[in-house]
Amino acid sequence: MEWVETTGKTVAEAKETALDRLGVADDDAEFEILEEPRNGLFGLIRGEARVRARIRPTEARPKQERKRGRGDRSGPRHETRPGATDDDAGPPARTEARPARRSPEPGRDRPVRERTPRDRSSERSRGPRSDDGGRRPDSADGPQDPPVDPAAVGAAAVAFVEGLVDAFGLQGTTELASVDSEFEVSVAGDDLGLLIGPGGRTLAAVQDLARVAAQRRLGDHETRLRVDVAGYRERRRAALERFARSVAAQVVESGNAAALEPMPSADRKIIHDVLATIDGVGSHSEGDDPTRRVVVTLS
Repeated sequence: MEWVETTGKTVAEAKETALDRLGVADDDAEFEILEEPRNGLFGLIRGEARVRARIRPTEARPKQERKRGRGDRSGPRHETRPGATDDDAGPPARTEARPARRSPEPGRDRPVRERTPRDRSSERSRGPRSDDGGRRPDSADGPQDPPVDPAAVGAAAVAFVEGLVDAFGLQGTTELASVDSEFEVSVAGDDLGLLIGPGGRTLAAVQDLARVAAQRRLGDHETRLRVDVAGYRERRRAALERFARSVAAQVVESGNAAALEPMPSADRKIIHDVLATIDGVGSHSEGDDPTRRVVVTLS
C-alpha cells in the first residue's frame, strides 16, 4: 500500500489529515510518527508533527481448531478441568492385574507401575514426544477455511442491490464491473434519486449494507466493493474538483482562509487531492465526524 506523509500542529491533527488523504476511517489505517512538536521556552511549541500513514493491509484469516469427529482414534473425548488429573477423566479400562516391578537401579525402592492400555491411549491423545522428552506440536492446527470466491462476492452484492431497487419500487439495470480485487456495482436508470439522497448520504448507506450482505456474510477480506447509482459518484467528483479550484482562487485573491461545509471522508479526500496540485494554497481538516470539514488556507 502507498504511504502518505502529512504534517500538523499536533500528532492528532497530522493523523486526521492523513485519514482525509486516504479516504478511510481510523480503524482502517496504520501510522508511523516521524516527528513530534517540541516544547520551547515559555511553554511555546516549536516545529510540527509529521506522520506517515497507509491503508492497513488485509489481515490473514485466523486458523480454526480442528474438531474431532466421533470416529477419531486419538483417545477418549472428555472435559478437562484446571488442576484435574488423569484419574478425574473417568474409570480406567479393565486390565489384568500384574505384579509391580521394582527399578533395577540401586537405592530406588519405588515400584514402577505397568503401563495400561488407558495410559497409552492418554499419551496418544496428548501427541508424540520430541527427542528431549517434550511434546511435539502437531504438524497442522487444522484445516483452514478455503478462500472466498470473488465471483461469489460480486454475485451476492448484485443480488442485494437488485432486491433493494425492487423494494424501493424503482426501475433500474444493475451491472457488475471488476478490476483485480475491486468491484463496483452500478445501477442505471431514471428517477433513481431516492437511492442517492442529499449529498449522496443514502448511497453511502446502501454501499455499507451491500458490503455487509456480500463481504461480511461470506467472510471475504480480500476484495473492495463500491456501489454507484446513475453515475452519481463520477458527477460528484467532477463537481467537487471544480468547487475546490473555485475556492482556492478565492482564498488566493482575498488572502483569507475558507472553511467548507462538512463532508464525508471520501469527499474530503477529493478536495485535498485537488488542492495539493494548486500552488499557493494548502488544506487541512477540522472537527469530528459527521461535522468534520476542510479548511483552505494560504501556503
